[in-house]
Amino acid sequence: SPRWHDQLYSWISTICGIDCPLRKRSGDQGVVYDPNRDELFTATKGSGAYVDRRRLRVAEQIKIENALIGTGFPYRHDQDVELYLKIFAEMTRQCAGLRRPGAASLDLVYVAAGRYDGFFESELKPWDMAAGALIVTEAGGLVGNYRGEEGFMESGEIMAANPRIFAQMANTLSKYSRTVT
Repeated sequence: SPRWHDQLYSWISTICGIDCPLRKRSGDQGVVYDPNRDELFTATKGSGAYVDRRRLRVAEQIKIENALIGTGFPYRHDQDVELYLKIFAEMTRQCAGLRRPGAASLDLVYVAAGRYDGFFESELKPWDMAAGALIVTEAGGLVGNYRGEEGFMESGEIMAANPRIFAQMANTLSKYSRTVT
């Protein structure tokens, strides 16, 4: 079995966010590295998103029932597991499948690359979302809180997808939003 420091190294090397905001807003540069695939995802605001110099575009899926969605599970005892299980159950019934691979930043760039049709998670920090969110928007996707609005950096809840799937996800997730409007 792997030693704890091997697992720690794997976790640390999985993601790298550049220009993570201190002012809770998206930055102008985003970088996420996936060491398992040896892929470097990058974006510059207004210049598009890339993986290893190949242009990224979000998937063109139009129906949530055919969509593959990424998510994250609560991992601390103080997180509302019961609420998440309700969200998970409802989304599972609506989409083709849910996946939980690991780091939110990687899930976001997989949306940008068209590997996932959407992604949602809550209780995140700005450094979990900043680079991936920019990469998604530069690949033609939308990013917001569970209501589909701005302010995901402040709320810690994020949803990302192409425009058609984004709207359908917001219809489901908005009632679970903890964002006060």
